[in-house]
Amino acid sequence: MDGLRFTCQPNCTNCCDQRGFVYLSETDVLRAAAYVHMKPAAFEAKYVYRTRNLIRLRKPRDKQCHFLVGNGCGIHPSKPTQCRAFPFWPELVENRKNWNDTAKYCPGIGTGQLIQIGTALEMAQVMKQAYPAMYEKPSK
Repeated sequence: MDGLRFTCQPNCTNCCDQRGFVYLSETDVLRAAAYVHMKPAAFEAKYVYRTRNLIRLRKPRDKQCHFLVGNGCGIHPSKPTQCRAFPFWPELVENRKNWNDTAKYCPGIGTGQLIQIGTALEMAQVMKQAYPAMYEKPSK
């Protein structure tokens, strides 16, 4: 892979409608809580689910995310790292098949200026830094 092309498309929320979870870092929780004018504890009680190693948004029954409203994100300026980094996730950038599979639902993949693969890999590091438990290599 020499490089990748991606430009987020106006009014597209296809990435938000995919099955799965929106994972959070502690910083994501604080940033989103401040944006919606809630104390972090209140925000967490209403919107966050914690496991031993991961933090994620709770999923409402009728959609993938509480903050997906109309054609956009209700907390766009403070959206979680996972959302801001899409599609520059390690599992997509490091694997051409996964990138191409994602392009089937993401109309922005394949558009815009060429992003050198080294730059794309650097962008993907944000995910590894925000969610280290998701990217830890199992010890032998």
